[in-house]
Amino acid sequence: MWFLVIAAFILWLIVRKKNKKEKPVSLPTNNSAMLEQHVRFYQKLTPEQKKSFAKRVQDFLGRTAITGVGTTVTDLDRMLVAASAIIPIFAFPDWRYNNIDEVLLYPDRFNEGYEQAGENDRNILGMVGSGAMNRQMILSQPALRSGFEYNDGHNTGIHEFVHLLDKADGAVDGIPEYLLQNPYIIPWVNQMHEEIIKIRSMHSDIDLYGGTNDAEFFAVIAEYFFEKPEQLEIHHPKLYSLLEGMFRTQSVFSPPGE
Repeated sequence: MWFLVIAAFILWLIVRKKNKKEKPVSLPTNNSAMLEQHVRFYQKLTPEQKKSFAKRVQDFLGRTAITGVGTTVTDLDRMLVAASAIIPIFAFPDWRYNNIDEVLLYPDRFNEGYEQAGENDRNILGMVGSGAMNRQMILSQPALRSGFEYNDGHNTGIHEFVHLLDKADGAVDGIPEYLLQNPYIIPWVNQMHEEIIKIRSMHSDIDLYGGTNDAEFFAVIAEYFFEKPEQLEIHHPKLYSLLEGMFRTQSVFSPPGE
């Protein structure tokens, strides 16, 4: 039965892609106001940087479909998805995601069979697709929203787009080679593995899920970095320094002239 459910879902996706026609995308006109109200990263930017961020949000939405599966997608949802995508790459003005076409929003958690009903291991908040779902992402709508509502170090949208960044070099392995210059790869891997050991032995404040494997550690620590950078710098200065260099946030938030 579980196999048939997955097969039916994949068949639906394939048929849907074949029958899908290009339609003009209606973009929200009040994106800047929504970003100002809901996205803390955006609030910290200079006026010129805010213009750039909003423009890149519009560009992302113009190229990426946001589709509700069993739920209605609002302009705010679309804006939060786009903000999740732009935050990790904001310091890279020429970067575009070339490995995603569509984000599917589910009304709740789901399981590995994409099932949304029942209690059968339905604990997934987000997933980057592969195989028949390549170039797609699934996000829990409530998790997407709560990631920006609460400043608790967790943000499912950012988490999944960091996985996409990791995937851009061909492997989801916690080593984003497009972001890391060669001299910093070994220090990053060493620091990552050292912290994973601490997480697994319950001697770290980093979310336990970060100890799952290298790829999940990178996504979890990126959430922490963008959500609570000051706390991360205090508790994990080496990790903070490596992430600051990786995402180049120093160039974003440094005062003019520095």
